[in-house]
Amino acid sequence: MGEPGVIRKLSEEVVNRIAAGEIVQRPANALKELVENRFTTSKLCNYEDLQEIDTYGFRGEALASISHIAHLTVLTKTTADKCAYKASYENGKVKGPIKACAGNNGTQITVEDLFYNVIARKKSLRSPAEEYTHIMEVVGGYAIHNSHVGFTLKKFGEKTDLKTPMKSSVIENEPSLKLSVRGYVTNVNYSHKKGTMLLFINHRLVDSLAIRKAVDSIYSTYLPKNSHAFVYLSLQLDPKNVDVNVHPTKHEVQFLYEEQIIEKIKSCIESKLLSCNSTRVLYTQ
Repeated sequence: MGEPGVIRKLSEEVVNRIAAGEIVQRPANALKELVENRFTTSKLCNYEDLQEIDTYGFRGEALASISHIAHLTVLTKTTADKCAYKASYENGKVKGPIKACAGNNGTQITVEDLFYNVIARKKSLRSPAEEYTHIMEVVGGYAIHNSHVGFTLKKFGEKTDLKTPMKSSVIENEPSLKLSVRGYVTNVNYSHKKGTMLLFINHRLVDSLAIRKAVDSIYSTYLPKNSHAFVYLSLQLDPKNVDVNVHPTKHEVQFLYEEQIIEKIKSCIESKLLSCNSTRVLYTQ
C-alpha cells in the first residue's frame, strides 16, 4: 500500500480562478456583474483606484473576479483629470505600466478572451447566438429598470440590436415585440390521450418545450386528467431573435423575449377557449 497523499494548499492564483468561475459562469454573468458594480459601488474615482481593483465589498468583486479569467482593460477619466488613464490586467494583476491617454469623462471596461485560462468552462458554453440571447436579456432588463441611463447593445461589426436614450421612461424602453400568431386549437369538447402540437416558427417546423408546457397548463384546467388537445400554431418572429442552431437538426429553437411570447400565446388560446365554454360536452378518442 502506497504512502497517503499529501494535502497541499492551492496557490493564490488557482484559488482566485476557481472563485471567479463560481461568480462568472457565462458572458452574461460577467456583463451583469459589471453593470451592477458600476451602478452601485463603483471603485473607480481617481487614478490611484486603478491599483486597487482587487478590494472586495458588496458587488465590489466584479472587476477582480473577471480579471482572473479574462483579459481586462479599464480606461477611466474624471472631470478633474487632464487626460484619461488606461490599465490592463491579467490573472488579477496590472499588466505593464498604467498609461496616460486620450479619453472622455467616465469609465470604459473591455473584457476579452473570457475563460481563456479555464478551458473546461469555455468548452461548456453554448452557441454564440444562445449566449447573446442571455446578454440581451440582461441588458434589456437593466435598460427598462434604469430608464435614466442610456444603453446600447450590438454584436461586433453588426447593426445595433438595442439602444435606449438617456432620461427616457420605462414605457419607452420596453422592447417592442414583433410577433404574429395564427393557428387552430381544439375547444374544450375535444380531448385525446396523446394530443398533438404542431409548432411552426417563421415557416419552420420546430419544437419548444417552454411553449408546449404553457399550452398544456392552459388545457389542464379544462380537460380531464391525462387528456390533451390538438394545437397548431404558426409564429412569425424577427429572425434575429430566433436561434435554430440549438440542435444539428434545427428542430429545437430558442428565442428572445420568451416570456412575453408565451404570455401572448396563452392569452390568445385562453380567449378562444373561454368564448366557446358556454356548453361543455367531453368526447374522447
